[in-house]
Amino acid sequence: MIQKLQLEIPLLLPDIPNEQDGCVVRLQEDLLARRGVKRAHVKRENGVACLCLHYEPDLLSLTEVRRAAEQVGAGLTDRYRHEALPVDGMDCADCALVVEHSLGRLEGVLSARVNYAAGQVWIEYDTTLVRRKAIIQRIEHLGYRVAQDKEETWWGRNWEFVLVGLAGLFLLIGWIGETFFGLPKPVAVGFYVLAYIAAGYNVARHALPALLKLHFDTDVLMIFAAIGAAILGEWAEGAFLLFLFGLGHAGEHYAMNRARQAIRALADLAPKSARVRRGDQEMEIPVTDLHLGDIVLVRDGERIPADGRVVRGRSTVDQSPITGESLPVDKGLGDEAFAGTVNGAGSLELEVTKRAEDTTLSRVIQMVAEAQSQKSPTQRLTERFSRVFVPAGLVLASVVVVVPPLLGWTDWGDSFFRGLVLLVAASPCALVIGTPASVLAGTAQAARNGVLIKGGVHLENLGILDALAFDKTGTITRGQPEITDVIVTDDGRVTAEGLLSLAAAVESRSSHPLAQAIVRAAETRGLTIPYAGDVEAVGGRGVRSTLNGCPILIGNFSLFEGEGILVPHQLRATVESLEREGKTTMLVYGPTRDEHVRFLGVIALADTPRLTAETALRDLHTLGIRKTVMLTGDNERVAAAIAQHVGLSDYRADLLPEQKVEAIQSLTAEYGQVAMVGDGVNDAPALAQATVGIAMGGAGTDVALETADVALMADDLSKLPFAIGLGRATRKVIFQNLAIALGVILLLIGLSVTGLASLSLAVVLHEGSTLVVVANALRLLGFEGSNG
Repeated sequence: MIQKLQLEIPLLLPDIPNEQDGCVVRLQEDLLARRGVKRAHVKRENGVACLCLHYEPDLLSLTEVRRAAEQVGAGLTDRYRHEALPVDGMDCADCALVVEHSLGRLEGVLSARVNYAAGQVWIEYDTTLVRRKAIIQRIEHLGYRVAQDKEETWWGRNWEFVLVGLAGLFLLIGWIGETFFGLPKPVAVGFYVLAYIAAGYNVARHALPALLKLHFDTDVLMIFAAIGAAILGEWAEGAFLLFLFGLGHAGEHYAMNRARQAIRALADLAPKSARVRRGDQEMEIPVTDLHLGDIVLVRDGERIPADGRVVRGRSTVDQSPITGESLPVDKGLGDEAFAGTVNGAGSLELEVTKRAEDTTLSRVIQMVAEAQSQKSPTQRLTERFSRVFVPAGLVLASVVVVVPPLLGWTDWGDSFFRGLVLLVAASPCALVIGTPASVLAGTAQAARNGVLIKGGVHLENLGILDALAFDKTGTITRGQPEITDVIVTDDGRVTAEGLLSLAAAVESRSSHPLAQAIVRAAETRGLTIPYAGDVEAVGGRGVRSTLNGCPILIGNFSLFEGEGILVPHQLRATVESLEREGKTTMLVYGPTRDEHVRFLGVIALADTPRLTAETALRDLHTLGIRKTVMLTGDNERVAAAIAQHVGLSDYRADLLPEQKVEAIQSLTAEYGQVAMVGDGVNDAPALAQATVGIAMGGAGTDVALETADVALMADDLSKLPFAIGLGRATRKVIFQNLAIALGVILLLIGLSVTGLASLSLAVVLHEGSTLVVVANALRLLGFEGSNG
């Protein structure tokens, strides 16, 4: 399904000459590079220029569309709104389909997605065509309730068990009295009727609105079966059916709340108040009242209330709630700290850097919730199957009731009873709930371990990966290269300090790790860094700039070949010698002290592999990953040395950014399912091209959270085998649940048609299979290891 939205471009509005305007074209290209965006084109409405965006809601939510638009200079008009509504009263997976179908028919609703497992409705709508009140009224008309943000009472948590308990008591009194104590039939039927009312109330309040809209879900089928039993005079059988059905759903809700609680527990990590110093006063205020720049005081053992930068104190902080890291991390002056993490033995003072709604923890909670709205391929398949199977089951049940008696094979009572059993078989509760329950449990367990998975489709895709591609700098390596050699030409026209100072002047304008290493080295040595002119990056090759009107070029051989500048033989030999040692080299070409432009020398740097890289790659191969490839713009010799050191099966060197995208396409053609692992900044196009884009260090950078399908919150590769192992375990559980659900359905159909199953046995098998698949899904909450 493709939804269509409009994005407003405020800065360009009245003056866009045509669709070919350079700013508009760049904006379209930026948006089209994002996963889930299918088309972006300019249109005018009432003289106002807008960008019309087509996107897939199962890959991209309206909230993500808004953030993507803002990042590239556009904005989503206030006309469109995205809301997540918690809904109480959905007692089976079919209920979610009823709500989704009904909301989707409202004029102005762009997309409605309902997840029974999460108990949430995600709706995107046009406020000029439909109001929030109308959406809530439609939900309530179906017999459900939009939950309020308040503490749940004992009755609110247990009313289903109370009604089912009363139904069981009435049923037991009627059956024991009639069977053993000669209770008159009318009195026994009276107790059975009370059992019908107690157990059937919750079923009927959802079944009747669905029936009025001609939507035949599980509740409707169970009501038909219970009424049919009463028509046959099998009051005890019908009461037992409703009792078991109600008991099964109450147990199912209790089990599902365990998985939901795992996500709610994330919200409980952040303190509700903070101790803040304003002027000479210290005060306790709600975290929602914190302002950027406030100084927050955190005592030992307390949870940190806001994202901030340490301005005083030193301590160790347990970051496991956010990043999943097992060991506390030292924090001192200038270090970043995250809301929800636990301060150790020392006191800290933090300068607030993000508002409460923008903290890393808040973003993670929001994205985990949104992940439940994006349906996995298996879930979409089972829902499509259910929409066909339920009415087909009704037709088949009607045939079983009518045809055999007409042909003289059975009497009407027997065939009617077989039809009732077939109605139970046609209720695919276990089939529909098995996948979303697994996705809910899987994403919750991932979040608890510092892995953010942004949708069921990505969780499932993690489980089918055959190849992984890695960026080098900051992914396989630590991303903190250090200068090892500064070698000047032998004519004496420039010193090592002069060479480093000149290079730092240019590289000070870049955020690349290699550039930062050069600037860091110059500052450490106390060198004066002159001011360079405009800096132009030459992708994958180096940079150009000027100093006092003279050109400066810093980069690899390819940069100078492109400029038509011949590298001297002796300097080329020096570079090759350094690269054989696994070092990255940067040739420096610029003015000498007498302003003659020439090659000044070469700077060599080395970036050490991460300590966890070798172990993580070994675990990935154990999990069945067939190919691990490093993609880098660095030279062949450095790439080969690092690949061999950490155990990568292949590498591709000297790649420009666009060639990394081509490499992903090539790997996809060869292996089918490929993930790209990077920092989410310089490799965003490659991340978007891969089956799954995985970014590292999500806790420290908003870009990683936004661009990737999966974010490893810690800047650590060791969580990658966990994430892929969890994906494989989730797929295994999903297919187990499908096998259980389909197996029970086929068994019940066979038993019902042949008359070998009683109505009670059918309900036991039906409800039992639902509880089994939910319990099986909840096993994922205990997943710990990569081999899970």
